[in-house]
Formats: sequence, structure tokens, C-alpha cells
Amino acid sequence: MTTHFHITAWFLALVLFFVALGLHKSGNQKGSKIVHMILRVLYLLIIATGAEFLFRIENVTLAYILKTAVGLWVIAMLEMILIRTKNQKKTSILWGQFIVALVLVLYLGLSLPIGFDWF
Repeated sequence: MTTHFHITAWFLALVLFFVALGLHKSGNQKGSKIVHMILRVLYLLIIATGAEFLFRIENVTLAYILKTAVGLWVIAMLEMILIRTKNQKKTSILWGQFIVALVLVLYLGLSLPIGFDWF
């Protein structure tokens, strides 16, 4: 059950990230702020379910620790892109990091033995 909850939280976080960006760019600051706060709650759920995975693994290898670090990197990039966009600062380097981190975390998450099948 935790695997599906973790993946669902990630998916919702990505959707809400783009919704928050869209609301901000359309000038709806209040809506953007509300969605951003909900997104921060999802970050906590993602971290909590990811930590549960890490603590339930019997043989924690470097790959699992790397996946955890890259997952935190993705969350950091999501937050930094939103904040810098709201402050009207340049985000191109952050977008590049976000794409690299997202591809890496998806590869690691789906290639490790747990993948989708661990309940």
C-alpha cells in the first residue's frame, strides 16, 4: 500500500507544481499560494513514505541512499523553482537540474528491486 501512496503523492505533487506555476503566471496569487501550501504538505507525505521504504529495506545499499538523495533534490528543485518564479528571478538552471533529477529518480526508483511491487 505504501508504494502506491508514495507514487500517488509524487504524481499529485508534480501536477500541483504545474498548477501553482500556471496560477502564478496568470496572476492568481491567492490560488497559487493555496496550491503551494498543499504542495508542501505533499512534500512531507513523500518524505515520510520514502523514509518508511528506506527503514523497511533489509539490505540498504548505496543505490537506495542515492535514490533518497536524488528524491530530496527533486523536491528542493520544485520548491526553489516556485519561490524564484514568485520573486521574478531566473530559473533556467533550476529547470535543468529538475529535469536531470526527475529522470534520475524515476530511473533509480523503477530499476531498484522494490519498484512498483513492494507492499
